[in-house]
Amino acid sequence: MRDEIHAILTVVTHSHDVAALIDPVERTRRGDRRTGRRRAGVVLAVVLFPILAATVAGLVLLWPSGAKPQSPLKFAAAGVSFPRGKVLAMTTGPCGKGDTGSQNPTPVPSAGRVPICGKATVTITEGSAAGHVVRVAVPPEVVEAGVGAGVILMRSPASTGSPASYSLYDVQRDFPLVAMAVLFALVTVAVARRRGLFALLGLGFAAIVVVEFILPALVQGQSPLWVGLTGSAAIMFVVLYLAHGFSLRTTTALLGTFAGLALTALIGGLAVGATHLTGITSDDDSLLAQMAGQIDPRGLLTCGIILAGLGVLNDVTITQASAVWELREAAPGMAPRRLYGTAMRIGRDHIASTIYTIVFAYAGVALPVLLIIDLYGQPLGTVLTSPDIAEELVRTMASAIALVLAVPLTTALAVAVATADRRSLRTSPDVVTTPRH
Repeated sequence: MRDEIHAILTVVTHSHDVAALIDPVERTRRGDRRTGRRRAGVVLAVVLFPILAATVAGLVLLWPSGAKPQSPLKFAAAGVSFPRGKVLAMTTGPCGKGDTGSQNPTPVPSAGRVPICGKATVTITEGSAAGHVVRVAVPPEVVEAGVGAGVILMRSPASTGSPASYSLYDVQRDFPLVAMAVLFALVTVAVARRRGLFALLGLGFAAIVVVEFILPALVQGQSPLWVGLTGSAAIMFVVLYLAHGFSLRTTTALLGTFAGLALTALIGGLAVGATHLTGITSDDDSLLAQMAGQIDPRGLLTCGIILAGLGVLNDVTITQASAVWELREAAPGMAPRRLYGTAMRIGRDHIASTIYTIVFAYAGVALPVLLIIDLYGQPLGTVLTSPDIAEELVRTMASAIALVLAVPLTTALAVAVATADRRSLRTSPDVVTTPRH
């Protein structure tokens, strides 16, 4: 009796697993489950490590130097400054040609509506000229803002025989934008709590990568394709693990995202070449080509396609991986094939809703262009194949195709990893199963 008590105490002391005293078979199952998932983790690490190494190497090789190439065009002439001011008084009247006084063209009167412009008395609120009062022409948006509105002026330096002159440059929008950002952060943290906070931190890191790496590297003439892939991979490594933690589930979603990124780059590059797009379809594109001739416009278009699909891919892959794991937890005995089919039903619903999101997001942004096209009355085929519309169609469809293909790939990988413990249990010689009668 003393020996039996000693044996029991030894098991409790060394294993801390009381369930093993009741059911040794259950203890074996748990051990095999941990072993199976540990093996799956090793396999995922073996696959993920080369991608991490390639990302780090890409950051080192493509990281921009401190020197920025000189542009033949300048944003403003030498000595021009942009002080801020506040509207003290205003006189208004119908807009005439050249009356806006801003960088925007003169508004065109619409049916039954005459745009109202004005002359504003503005006091400068910063710099060496603070307190100085000037009078400038203002467009309808400043008239609408009224007295007390904050504005940004453009000051041209004095020249021989003429004093410094002022004109309106833009309206100050700092406060409403900051208020919206604060509200967004508060709502996100209030609803998503810790996950929301980590998501915001990840968003901040993504902004740093874009500003400090992607944009300067593109300006210096690095390959837009490799800059886009490297920057996107670096963002995903940090954002996914930061928001969702280190786990097999997150790693599975990360690998699915990388597969989707590769497909986006491949499909986008092929589509840009097949449709003979040049990447120059707007005044901004033309200005960029003049200011930075070292940038490849067509490659820049492909880079934009990669970045545009990044957020949607992240959403789909993490959702599919989570769906598989939750289904596995709810029904541990579900066969892998049935688990895949059930998760794919969720994925198909997600695909449908995400495609609507992509298309309507573009329609909302491009609404003025679509209205102009409608007013032109051109045939639909001509409209859809025009460079500006074709560029957006390629961007949307390349991202959508990669997104759709990423769903079954991520689901299959998640099922393989989530059911790794099942295969270990089935092949373990120590597991005792009860025969069915």
